[in-house]
Amino acid sequence: MSIRTDFVYSEECEPHRIRTKQILKQHPEMRKLIGKNWLTIFAILGIVGIQVVLTWYLQDKSWWLVIGIAYLVGAFADHALFVMIHECAHHLLFKSRTANRLAGILANLPQIFPSSISFERYHIKHHSFQGIPELDADLPNRWEAKLINNHFVGKVIWLLFYPVFQVARISRLKEIKPFDKWIAINFILEIIFIAAIWWFFGIKAIIYLLSSFFFSVGLHPLGARWIQEHYLTHGEQETYSYYGPLNKVAFNVGYHNEHHDFPSVTWDKLPQIRKNAPEFYNTLAYHKSWTKLFFRFLFDREISLYSRVVRKDRGRVPLSDESRPDLEMAKS
Repeated sequence: MSIRTDFVYSEECEPHRIRTKQILKQHPEMRKLIGKNWLTIFAILGIVGIQVVLTWYLQDKSWWLVIGIAYLVGAFADHALFVMIHECAHHLLFKSRTANRLAGILANLPQIFPSSISFERYHIKHHSFQGIPELDADLPNRWEAKLINNHFVGKVIWLLFYPVFQVARISRLKEIKPFDKWIAINFILEIIFIAAIWWFFGIKAIIYLLSSFFFSVGLHPLGARWIQEHYLTHGEQETYSYYGPLNKVAFNVGYHNEHHDFPSVTWDKLPQIRKNAPEFYNTLAYHKSWTKLFFRFLFDREISLYSRVVRKDRGRVPLSDESRPDLEMAKS
């Protein structure tokens, strides 16, 4: 059994920019997939509405029912809202940057913690500087990897408090502005929403929303998504897609290689990328079950937080999303 005690260091640039150019060369029709989908706003309104209705329904129900519905329903709703925030971060709903940000804040409301605008800041850097510790918030801290190690209990704690560990990475990201007027707006609207839910529906409604949030990103099969995307589970391939049934309730977020290759393609068209260029994607390792990966991560000691590719040479990584040919097409 091979136990990692450090990250995997690469001297190569991130793989997606190269593959994007190759795909566009062989499949120029892929450019037709790039665009916006304003209809996504109705998905946001529907899911936010479901969460609000459930807070009303659960206000006088037993605690067991509150937690049970949060795990079985709320987690999937909040996870879907994360995907909606992700779409807004890439400005894939509307032409207006302001409209996309407001839509992202709306999707963020049931999640208790104001994070939509901050996510946009950090996530775009993740695309441009994948594997660069001082710019990629998706990478765990070194102390984080050492603390959790490869033990079952450590991994349980990490998944359970995953949002806390993510926040702890902010101090590492020196080049990202931590606060501005948009983040302030996100905070203010979130506070108003929480206060209204508490006032009208009480503490059980808040606990339901809080539980839904933590289950959606942590100790739940849905939490395997964070492992699926970039943790080394098959050699040193650094990005993986998930082609399982939960994509239907997760707005195709499992198509992660496809998304990194073409971040200006909306969620509903991501499967078409693989269909149009199967020679590029069917040869890559991928996952078919988040549940299987969830338990594998917990019990397989060969997978730890050190199972990530890190690179030091930021000069070999595209300096901005404007250097991506697919994004150039989207802006034209």
